[in-house]
Amino acid sequence: MTHDYLIIGAGPAGLQLGALLERDGHDYVVLEAGTAPGTFFGSYPRHRQLISINKVYTGSDDPEFNLRMDWNSLLSDDPGLLFGRYSQRYFPAADDLLRYLADFATATGVRVHYRTRVVRIGRDGEGFHAVDADGRTWRGRRLVVATGVSQMYVPAIDGIETAERYDTVSVDPADFVNQRVMIIGKGNSGFETADALMETAAVVHVAGPRSVRFAWQSHYVGHLRAVNNNFLDTYQLKSQNAVLDGTVQSIRRRPEGGYLVRFRYARTVEAIREIRYDRVIACTGFRFDASIFDEGCRPRLVINDRFPEQNPAYESTSVPDLYFAGTLTQQRDFKKSTSGFIHGFRYGVRALHRILNSRYHGAGWPATELEATPEAITDAIVARINRSSALWQQFGVLGDVVVVRGGTAYHHEEVPVAYLAEGGLGGGSALAVTLEYGADHDAVDPFDVSVPRVAENDAHAAHRATYLHPVVRHFRDGQVVAVHHMAENLENEWNLPTVHQQPLAVFVKECLAEGDAAQGRAGDDGS
Repeated sequence: MTHDYLIIGAGPAGLQLGALLERDGHDYVVLEAGTAPGTFFGSYPRHRQLISINKVYTGSDDPEFNLRMDWNSLLSDDPGLLFGRYSQRYFPAADDLLRYLADFATATGVRVHYRTRVVRIGRDGEGFHAVDADGRTWRGRRLVVATGVSQMYVPAIDGIETAERYDTVSVDPADFVNQRVMIIGKGNSGFETADALMETAAVVHVAGPRSVRFAWQSHYVGHLRAVNNNFLDTYQLKSQNAVLDGTVQSIRRRPEGGYLVRFRYARTVEAIREIRYDRVIACTGFRFDASIFDEGCRPRLVINDRFPEQNPAYESTSVPDLYFAGTLTQQRDFKKSTSGFIHGFRYGVRALHRILNSRYHGAGWPATELEATPEAITDAIVARINRSSALWQQFGVLGDVVVVRGGTAYHHEEVPVAYLAEGGLGGGSALAVTLEYGADHDAVDPFDVSVPRVAENDAHAAHRATYLHPVVRHFRDGQVVAVHHMAENLENEWNLPTVHQQPLAVFVKECLAEGDAAQGRAGDDGS
């Protein structure tokens, strides 16, 4: 039997796509290696505290708005399938997410085959075929890979194979009493590990070639989160720990025990130093496992071969009908937006579902009809930006799109902006609305009061805003021809009549007039 869709992986992304396909009555099957959904979260994070927030109390009873502060729920029409019913902790436990995913799979009826580890994927004239560890073959006309980054990324360091790794190292602090420890990697896994060792290890050094990037400054939630940065206090307050900027040249075992690490500093006169440690732990991130693909359908990899390369439709750039869902789609916005995390990729999966419906099932992108007037379009834009969770979470990546055809405006929600630019909704004139940070937002210390900032609700300086604010772009045949920034607001409420609505209405009016003029020019040319 050949299914329309073969989905590999029953993590959050596989479940999200499966639930949407199930709701619409499509033909699909999900294959999962583990015994339950979300196998990855059975092991990670190693110290079992998630860094995805779970803010139950928002002061609002709007479920769409509340998803802005709920980073763990998947999308459904069932109010009982919200993660807040499983934990009220701001940073919940990974085991609570596992319980939630299991219940989501059951409640939505997603068709998952557990204990089905795919060991090889090939392609023939009918589509894709996946062979599992028991020798069974599963077939699908389209393949969606939602396996996540399942393998450790190990950089090319001489001797790194002798070091311990984040995925297998002991998480018992008692195993590190009075030891000198080097942790390679300045991400959340590295600092999560360092924080856990502060009470028992004698010395902990966290090393990496680049400076520590803070999520509160870059607005990328994969950079170092405050919940994991207690270690920095112990460094700056002279408590035997340190953050080393530079590269590990080599790691050698010492005959008498422990390691000798050759380290090249990035910012000191002493360029190279050899440092003794009892333990060395690699916390260097994860990567996609492409080894199961036959050569004829192996996707092109990018970013140090860590991720499959994708076009704006989440499709492989080298293998047609091979799609990706979940954290693998962060290749499209690597270290910029939120496609690597549940609260981002749940909307990317919904966008993928709409793309598949459009390509293979004759369904257009869902749209709401509006009067083609500046007032009606402005009201619709303002209403959405003040409550949308998708635009809030997938800032700069997803946008609402307004297209005017035949005197009627069509409001399309949550369209990948790159997909629009490549003609995904057709050509012509369109308004795309996104939420975005300013171009230099990550160069500004938000806690430095000496740095001048654009005043709140300053419509005239909105284009210089660094904080999150709405941006409206006028596209014509995939090209941006005009841009309007709406003033930032402390409460993220962009609905002040003279500050937000009136300037937007003027911009929309100008775009509509330009669109009419362009259609007139096309008609004069006989096209």
